[in-house]
Amino acid sequence: MVITLKGVKNVKFPVYILPHDDWSFSDGLMFMDGRVVDDRNMKGDTLGIRRLQTSYPAMFPLRRQIDSFNGLLKQNQKTFIDSKGRPFIYEKSTWCTLQYSRIKKKELRDEYCLLWLENTSTPFSVPRPPEASMAFAGVLYLSGLPWILYEYSDSRKKKTRRKV
Repeated sequence: MVITLKGVKNVKFPVYILPHDDWSFSDGLMFMDGRVVDDRNMKGDTLGIRRLQTSYPAMFPLRRQIDSFNGLLKQNQKTFIDSKGRPFIYEKSTWCTLQYSRIKKKELRDEYCLLWLENTSTPFSVPRPPEASMAFAGVLYLSGLPWILYEYSDSRKKKTRRKV
């Protein structure tokens, strides 16, 4: 199944990178390169629970986990499997502007940090504050509005575009 920016709301994170899109299904099993990726015959709502319960010894290794949509945007790989066991191909389809703004203020909260940036009226919530040397934040703008905090930088970089 091919998913674009509009369909990513149906993806359950974390997702795992698959090396290619040559997967197959047979009797409730998902195979890749002759090895089992997911056993839907097992009880459990998530891929991880089913993989722990299965009796198949030759499981396909899922080595890289992506926890958020932001991580998915930065990948060059296109094929993934979500935590519900649904394989998909993420196709980048929309261009966004990447602009860098100075970090004005960092508000530490109990479980997250609020970043206030120049040229934005609302803060960005991040799991932990950036390093002290990072003075700028790259923000993706979708349709001219600040959308996602993309990365940190120690210097202001030029305005560029990213396909998401």
